[in-house]
Amino acid sequence: MTVTRTDFLKILKVLAEEQIEFIVVGGVCAVLHGAPVTTFDLDLVHARDPENIQRLIKALQRLDARYRTAGDRVLRPQTDRLKTGGHQLLLTTAGPLDLLGEIGAGRDFAELLDHVEECRLAPGLTVRLLKLEMLIRSKEEAAREKDHAVLAILRRTLAEKGKQE
Repeated sequence: MTVTRTDFLKILKVLAEEQIEFIVVGGVCAVLHGAPVTTFDLDLVHARDPENIQRLIKALQRLDARYRTAGDRVLRPQTDRLKTGGHQLLLTTAGPLDLLGEIGAGRDFAELLDHVEECRLAPGLTVRLLKLEMLIRSKEEAAREKDHAVLAILRRTLAEKGKQE
């Protein structure tokens, strides 16, 4: 699959059209909060109930989603994998998409719902965005080197946002 242009907005529009329950996390979340970071994929925590998973499969088919694998092997997302708390690293016609069952200290969609705000991205497109405080906390809990590298930027962005309010 050749992705000619990364278009996270297109991915989000398709998911919204299919009424997928999800929360934007990761680098795109940081950018939407105003953090000066670069990201190469769209990270989402999705609800793992059967109805949402079935709608998600349909949306992923529309996006021609497949797992990012070495070689020419094509593996498509399947219901049983999307039900797990693991990370599904996908490539779509609109760019890389990481579907996460859980983040941080094992927080899933339901546990994160109290820590979201709505973000209007375009007319008719509003998404749930993880609050910056919880994004920072989840990156601290993940304890991965790449997460720790961005923490200072996220904390500074949070401090700047606090001054503006």
